[in-house]
Amino acid sequence: MAASREPALAGSVDDIERAAAAETQTATFGMGCFWGPDARFGAMEGVVRTRVGYAGGTTPDPTYHALGDHTEVVQVEYDPEQLSYDDLLDVFWANHAWASASPKRQYRGVVLAHDDGQRQTAQRRRDALEAETGQNVATAVETLDTFYTAEDYHQKYELRSTPVVGDELDAIYGDAFADSTVTARLNGFVAGHGDPERRAVLVDALDLPESVLEELRRRF
Repeated sequence: MAASREPALAGSVDDIERAAAAETQTATFGMGCFWGPDARFGAMEGVVRTRVGYAGGTTPDPTYHALGDHTEVVQVEYDPEQLSYDDLLDVFWANHAWASASPKRQYRGVVLAHDDGQRQTAQRRRDALEAETGQNVATAVETLDTFYTAEDYHQKYELRSTPVVGDELDAIYGDAFADSTVTARLNGFVAGHGDPERRAVLVDALDLPESVLEELRRRF
């Protein structure tokens, strides 16, 4: 799947989004409520874009209020020249309750592999975790069937919830808001993830109203 590279941190928002195309790969994880993982992965260098949605079940066309047997998941599109699938699994295993099963399927821990290679890698990591800890791992490893994108108000939730900033960026990007590399990074940064120096560099590169930049700096 072709997508933008990690944006060059110079120039306007448009300049940042117009990076050279690169081949990306995609990973899908269930880690409880999808707002937090969306932000955590979005702050990572090498992640091109994130989106949240529903997967892992059989109910056709799920929605947040009619989820059926699906799980809330985050889908991460990344540049394999900068990040490996194992790097993403490091974050996945460290940031959800893998030792206990969720009482709700909606919030279960699950790796939804996109191919046999991902499934084998995830299963290897799962087996290694059990061997290292002596605990049973409740998190499942399955093959992704269909991913259903969640409603707009769930996409980049931390950023949308930031006063002034979310509305301004939503107006700039419109339908592209959820798939922007910049919004993925900012969504992670306003949630407290990412390197402070990197946050400052990105904000300085953005051609946005001063009121928006001030709110971002306040959050960082």
